[in-house]
Amino acid sequence: MTELTFIAQLGIYAMMFVVLAAAVAAVTLRNLFHCALALAGVLIGVAGMYLAMHAEFLAMVQILIYVGAVMTLIIFAIMLTQRLGAGDVAQNNKQSLFGAVAAAGFVVTLGGILWKTPWPVKEEAVTSSFSASDLGESLMTTYVLPFEIIAIVLFAVLIGAIVVARKDAPKGAEQ
Repeated sequence: MTELTFIAQLGIYAMMFVVLAAAVAAVTLRNLFHCALALAGVLIGVAGMYLAMHAEFLAMVQILIYVGAVMTLIIFAIMLTQRLGAGDVAQNNKQSLFGAVAAAGFVVTLGGILWKTPWPVKEEAVTSSFSASDLGESLMTTYVLPFEIIAIVLFAVLIGAIVVARKDAPKGAEQ
């Protein structure tokens, strides 16, 4: 193994550790806004792993769609819901022990399945006749209706968050 390959593998493992740490932070932090920021860190780290696998298109889609759009929507929902910081809202889950046991069981089961699966390895490079322009054309012709439906649903969610925030607002805050 060359020195450059070792450094690249070390960088990938470091990125995987950061993503794992951010994922743990996203589900264990008490402040919802901090959880959302940790989730954004996870999504950016996943985009970095896509880059490490030479999947530049997927990395850019990850950044644009998930980090850009979905995280913006989550942050807006958190900011528009004023009751989340109130003292009467429970900041923990009474079923956390069951959730931890279920998650550990899932990880052990998935690890066992992955360990026993014979993964075929091909030595030749994969060639594809499907280009990025073909993908763009299919997204703008065949799959344009699902994208428009998703846009309408996200817009409805944003309007719903605003309506809920206005209902929960104190009486003097409405204008």
